[in-house]
Amino acid sequence: MRVALATLPADPDRDNEDFAAAAPGAAVLLDGAGVGGAETGCTHGVAWFSSTLGSLLLRGITDPVRPLADCLADSIVLVRSLHEDSCDLAYRASPTSTVVCARVGTGALEYLVLGDSSLLLTEKDGGTAVVTDRRLDEVGKRLRGPVDALPTGSPEHAAALADYRDALTGLRNRPGGFWIAGPDPQAAEHALTGTVPLDSLASVTLLSDGATRLVDRFELADWQEVLAVLGSFGPDELISRVRDAEDDDPDGRRWPRGKAYDDATVLHWVLP
Repeated sequence: MRVALATLPADPDRDNEDFAAAAPGAAVLLDGAGVGGAETGCTHGVAWFSSTLGSLLLRGITDPVRPLADCLADSIVLVRSLHEDSCDLAYRASPTSTVVCARVGTGALEYLVLGDSSLLLTEKDGGTAVVTDRRLDEVGKRLRGPVDALPTGSPEHAAALADYRDALTGLRNRPGGFWIAGPDPQAAEHALTGTVPLDSLASVTLLSDGATRLVDRFELADWQEVLAVLGSFGPDELISRVRDAEDDDPDGRRWPRGKAYDDATVLHWVLP
């Protein structure tokens, strides 16, 4: 199993709320939902939540019999048991996280995607397929107009972003909204899952939305170009190119966005 992994926080003085790891035949990536230092009801924090959930999930999916969605639900229950006595998990801004995981099964690659992180599947014939849960994006498009109209980082933008996040929280883990890993294990039932014949794949790449910005936000590359960068230079170079684009547009004028910089993580898994 050949895996290359890189991750970089949005701000070197703040915790990286992404988490990624691999074990023989399995990989996970989580992107914790940060709230810019606002109260979450959890004394441990978002980075603790995503890394703890990710570690437990990786352990769980190494069991080839248990379905991935069940493994995620089990892991959510375990994390809840670790801090429900000390933290307010009923608080509306309790920590949450996207989840991407992949596992080699009998003749197939099994995957699960929940939230707006992405799974990039590269076929041996050069084709690509991207699995992303777009429900958060669809909800966000209806709400983020006032945010995108203001310079990123300005006081007005910060106020509009806080209102936007409040509105999103009200639509989290409910019909007509979006689904993400948090205190409720039932969210796992709404994950996107599937299988792909293993002998058709050349590589599998797990990316947080901070790393996919180069394609889906900035439109400076397509997925074939991303794969070329990963194959020639590795995940660090891909994240570096994201940072270069963010540096060129710190106020979000060219590319309106909630965060000028975002945690970025890439796990690139080359299959035999």
